[in-house]
Amino acid sequence: MKFLRRSLVGLFLLAATLGLLTYSGSMVWSALVASWSDEPEARPARERIFAANVVTVSPETINPVLSTFGEVRSRRTLELRASASGPVIWLSDKFEEGGEVEAGEVLVRIDPSDAQSALDTARADLSEAEADLRDAERALGLAADEIASAEDQVRLRASALSRQQDLLDRGVGSTAAVETAELALSSAQQSVLSRRQAQATAEARIDAARIARERRQIAVAEAGRRLADTEIEAEFSGVLSEVDVAEGRLVSSGESLAQLIDPDALEVAFRISTSQYTRFVANGGGVIGAEVTASVDIFGVDLTASGIISRESAAVGEGQTGRLLFARLDSAPGMRPGDFVAVTIVEPPLDGVARLPATAVDAGGTVLAISEEDRLQSASVEVLRREGDDVIVRAPDLDGREIVAERTPLLGAGIKVRPVRPGAEVASEEVPELLSLDPERRARLVAFVEANTGMPDDAKQRVLAQLREEMVPVRVVERIESRMGG
Repeated sequence: MKFLRRSLVGLFLLAATLGLLTYSGSMVWSALVASWSDEPEARPARERIFAANVVTVSPETINPVLSTFGEVRSRRTLELRASASGPVIWLSDKFEEGGEVEAGEVLVRIDPSDAQSALDTARADLSEAEADLRDAERALGLAADEIASAEDQVRLRASALSRQQDLLDRGVGSTAAVETAELALSSAQQSVLSRRQAQATAEARIDAARIARERRQIAVAEAGRRLADTEIEAEFSGVLSEVDVAEGRLVSSGESLAQLIDPDALEVAFRISTSQYTRFVANGGGVIGAEVTASVDIFGVDLTASGIISRESAAVGEGQTGRLLFARLDSAPGMRPGDFVAVTIVEPPLDGVARLPATAVDAGGTVLAISEEDRLQSASVEVLRREGDDVIVRAPDLDGREIVAERTPLLGAGIKVRPVRPGAEVASEEVPELLSLDPERRARLVAFVEANTGMPDDAKQRVLAQLREEMVPVRVVERIESRMGG
């Protein structure tokens, strides 16, 4: 009986266990079937609206500004070279790198001993030539007196011959006396010829003496110039550069000693492309006379100088492109030759154009215009110039319309935007950031988060705390439901 009783109890327990297992399996299957048959809650689709900064296209007359870089140069640069050879015996206190000198100021003296000796010798030779000229002039005067005396002798001899002829005609004189008088007259006439020849010789001597004196004067002037060349003076007021001489140094003729630069006569040389050059000559004008501004940043201090383009290079140059231009600067305090400066050139005016941010125009030359329904429309514009962060365009069809100032990959044709105009504050999003959940939806979200074993505990507790609030963030709900749907 005891065995039978235990057997019946065991069969009862086995039957109860199998019944419970069958009931639990049925419940699990029913739950799975109900879960598989449930459809996710359909949420109404919402169009996303983006905020976009906009600007108004306002056509006007604009003078484009061309930007480039150039180098400051001096229009007056003089290389000081030694005109004479010898040791340097004196240097001005200002004859140093960066020394400012005045026009006519003596800068360097070279030993003038040899030049002074040559000048003294030339002057002595000139005195000798002048003495020879005076002697020749006196000889010419004596020759003239001798001619006058000889001519007097001729007149006397002619009178004597006339008396002898008269005596012979009256029968008193003799033929021999007449012949003697004729011979005396002929001799006197020959003496006049001799004196005239001596006078011609004296005149030739004077001419030779004058030529010799002129040569001596030229030699004196040349020796004076050589003596003057031993002193080097400043031809104009300026600043010394590349000084390479010291007192006592032996210099040779033609050796470079320094450079004299006029800091007030500056110009800037810069190069522009051929396409930029054609903008100035397209309407029959030219770059000559265009206004330029040169600026340089020296230790945080901006130096600016204005000027006009004075000339352009005659040739492009080997291995170069574009055009090399030169602008004469009116006043450039603080600038020095060799400074690398930024150059801006004012171009001829453009009518009926608008200035827009460069971010508003894409590579294809299109912009996004705002329609009446605040939707974006693609429109084409003609890009004329690019100036830093701006572009100058011609768009007659967009006169007065608003366009997107900053294009992003999220913006395109057909997208609705909320225009943000300059000076206006950005309004809040139309889509609410918080929403209220019904109990069933809240329970489903909580159950999903609690069953998620891959979420860290601290993150899980933070999300559960947000879900238990009356108002739940929209982004949290959307993120959880997107994972539930997956």
